[in-house]
Amino acid sequence: MYVKEVVGSENRYDVILVGAGIMSSTLAVLLHELEPDMRILMIERLEAPGLESSAAANNAGTGHAANCELNYTPLTSNGLVNTKKALSINKAFERSLEFWASLTEAGVLNPKEFLHLVPHISLVWGEDEVAFLRQRYRQLSSLEAFSSMEWSNDSTELRDWMPLVMEGRQPSQKLAATRIKRGMDIDFGFLTVEYLKTLQANGALELQLNTEVVNLKQINTKAWQLDLQGLNGTQQVETQFVFLGAGGGALSLLQKSSIPESLVYGGFPVSGQWLVCSDCALTEQHHAKVYGKARVGAPPMSVPHLDSRWINGERSLLFGPYAGFTTKFLKEGSGLDLFRSVRINNFSSMFQVGWRNFDLVKYLFSQLRLSEADRLDALKDFLPNAKEKDWRLVVAGQRVQIIKRTSEGGCLQMGTEVVSSADGTLAALLGASPGASTAVTIMLEVLERCWGEQMQSDRWQKKLEGLFPSFGQEPNFSDSLLIEMRQRSDFLLDLA
Repeated sequence: MYVKEVVGSENRYDVILVGAGIMSSTLAVLLHELEPDMRILMIERLEAPGLESSAAANNAGTGHAANCELNYTPLTSNGLVNTKKALSINKAFERSLEFWASLTEAGVLNPKEFLHLVPHISLVWGEDEVAFLRQRYRQLSSLEAFSSMEWSNDSTELRDWMPLVMEGRQPSQKLAATRIKRGMDIDFGFLTVEYLKTLQANGALELQLNTEVVNLKQINTKAWQLDLQGLNGTQQVETQFVFLGAGGGALSLLQKSSIPESLVYGGFPVSGQWLVCSDCALTEQHHAKVYGKARVGAPPMSVPHLDSRWINGERSLLFGPYAGFTTKFLKEGSGLDLFRSVRINNFSSMFQVGWRNFDLVKYLFSQLRLSEADRLDALKDFLPNAKEKDWRLVVAGQRVQIIKRTSEGGCLQMGTEVVSSADGTLAALLGASPGASTAVTIMLEVLERCWGEQMQSDRWQKKLEGLFPSFGQEPNFSDSLLIEMRQRSDFLLDLA
C-alpha cells in the first residue's frame, strides 16, 4: 500500500525510476496524475534523457500498431494467419493514443512535436509471399481494428503509394502490398523529454543525470536502498518502490536486486545498424513505412523496412535493421555486460538457447561479415535504383532479448516482459519490440502488479477513467468502443 513518505530526509523518495527513457517517463507521468504529491527521483547514466533505445535513430519501431509488421501475423499450419498478437499490439497503441489525447487536451503535450502521420505499408514479392499477404489482408481487414486496410497488386496504384520503391522495378516482378493510411511515426526520444520537462516544471520529479546505480538492496519490507555514483561522488537513496526501466541495463540491475523472480532470467544482446539517407530530393519522394518479410533463416527481429523517420525534427529515410552482435547490453555500455550477467542459475538456460538457436547465432555472424555492397543489395530489394553515395551507415540501438528458464529448458523470447517482486516494491522491464509503442499499456501493467490496491480504489479508478475513457473495457471485443476511441484521438492527427 502506498503511504506518503514522511518528510525529513532529502535522500528518501516515494518512487525511484532507473533509466530516463520512454518507459520510466511514462510511468512517472501516470504516477503523478494519480498521486500528485509523490516525490519521484529518476536516475540516468547518460548526460540527457531519451538517448538510448528511446531515441528515434536507435528505435527499430517508432509507431508499432501491427498494421504492416508481418512478423506479428505468422502463418499457421492450417493456412491461416494468427491475428492474436496483431490485435494485442494494435490495442496497446490505441491506448497510447488515448493517453496522449488526454494529455494534449490538458495542455501537457503538443502532438506536432513528436507525432507525424505516415502510411504503413506491407510489401512482398514472389508467388508464395503474395498469397500469404492476400490471406493476411482477408483476415485482418474483416476486423474493425484493420478495416481500413487496402490491398493492391496493380503496379500503377503501387507507384502512387510508394513511387521511390517502384522506380526501376522490373514490370514482370510479381508483387503486392497492403496499406493503412492512419499510420504514424513517433519520436519517442522527444516525447520522453517533453514528459520530463512538464514533471520537472511543476516540481513533481527530480532528475539526476550522469548518475549510475552501482548497487541496490532491500533493507526492510518497506524500503530499498540504492547506491549511486555520479559526477560529484557517491550517494545513497531510499525508496518504497523501484522501477528498473534501463533498457538493456535492466537485467543487470534486476540481478543485483536478488529478488527470487530474477533467478530465471538471462539475456542475449543483439545490436543493429541502419542505412540512413537525408537527401531531401529522396526523402520527399517517399512518405511511408514499408515493411517486408525477413529472409529465410533470419529471426523476426530482422524484418527489413524502409521508414520515413523524423530525427531531431528532420525528415530522413532509414533502411534496415542489419543485425549485429556485441557483448554490450547498452549502446553506451561495457563489453563485459554479457559476461557479468552469466550466473549459476541462468548458465544452463543460456547454453540451451545458444544450442537450440544456433541458426540465429550463424545469422548474426553472417551479418557481421556484410560488406557495403551486400548492404546495398539488400536495400535494392526495396529501392532498385538506390545509390551507395546517398546512404550512410549508422549504428542503431542495443537490444537484449530475454532468455528465460522454463520447465522445458531455456527459452529465447522476442517480446517484452514485466518482472515484479512478490511484495510489489520492485518492477523491471526486460526485452525489446514492440516496446515504446506499447509503453502506456506496459506501465499500466506495472501499476496493476505493484499498486493493485490503489488501482481498485475509487479515487484512482476515477482518475484513470479521466485519462482513459475506455479504461476497464475491451476494444477488441467491441467495434463501437474502438471507433469511439479513434474518433476521440484522431484530433491528434489533425494537430500533427
